[in-house]
Amino acid sequence: MAETDKTPEAEGTVSDAVAGNWVDTQAPEWTRPYLRLSRADRPIGTWLLYIPCLWGVLLAANATGWTRFDLWIILGCGLGAWLMRGAGCTWNDITDRDFDGQVERTKSRPIPSGQVTVKQAAAWMAIQAALAFIILLTFGKTAILLGIASLVLVVIYPFAKRFTFWPQVFLGLAFNWGALVAWAAHTGEIGVPSLLLYAGGIAWTLFYDTIYAHQDKDDDALVGIKSTARLFGEETPKFLRLFQMATVLLLTAGVVMGLLSSDSIVRTLAAIAGVWALGWHMAWQMVRLDIDNPDVCLKLFRANRDAGLIPAVGLVLALLL
Repeated sequence: MAETDKTPEAEGTVSDAVAGNWVDTQAPEWTRPYLRLSRADRPIGTWLLYIPCLWGVLLAANATGWTRFDLWIILGCGLGAWLMRGAGCTWNDITDRDFDGQVERTKSRPIPSGQVTVKQAAAWMAIQAALAFIILLTFGKTAILLGIASLVLVVIYPFAKRFTFWPQVFLGLAFNWGALVAWAAHTGEIGVPSLLLYAGGIAWTLFYDTIYAHQDKDDDALVGIKSTARLFGEETPKFLRLFQMATVLLLTAGVVMGLLSSDSIVRTLAAIAGVWALGWHMAWQMVRLDIDNPDVCLKLFRANRDAGLIPAVGLVLALLL
């Protein structure tokens, strides 16, 4: 076969991964199918799962004081996000293997392309989940219980697109759970500020994952997969603006509630500025949005790593002040 005729399935790569990523070029060959199951070649999902954890622990530290244990919460949540995102994506690929084989963007994934069997994928999922659970055990009782409870959302999410046009809500519920876990790891309880962060994160997920879903809307319609992209259609920008406003308002409320006891207006304003800068970034995405251009949708989706880190920077500045 000529080089120009090679397909992602033939090469073992995944079509929507960044070209030349470390999995395809540096990882030992036998590990590549498993790392692809975990989306290690597409790290944006890990960031989007990790960022709400950062919001939770940093706001908690601002509210009650920074401790050395917070460094471990930040590191542990990062490792846990990588592992649980990998486990969740592996579970998603197991449940969606028949659908994935019918969608152009996903037919090169490891299971439909024959790189791994379902049994091998299930074993890999169990290993990742077990390692994540070991990390969770260091976070305290409330955080442990919250972490275990999140498994319900992880299990349900892959099926949501089969029975509702709002699977992005289920993704938001699962992906932002870390805000509650990280807050609880620091404080030992669930607080109103963490619930507001959680709600704001769900609105943010509705924003970025609706953009993401526009890549597959034609194939999704053919195979019967539901999404907010299909539901909103040409009215998508109107709904994205609503999600943008909800994100900013809810996160601002969470920051204000978390810093009520702060005696420094400057610290509070620094944290709020980070949230509002996220809102400006989302507005920037809206200006560039083209729901009929999959490449643009993917680029904007990936831009939400930087968008989500902006409030975290604001919270770090508040701590330093």
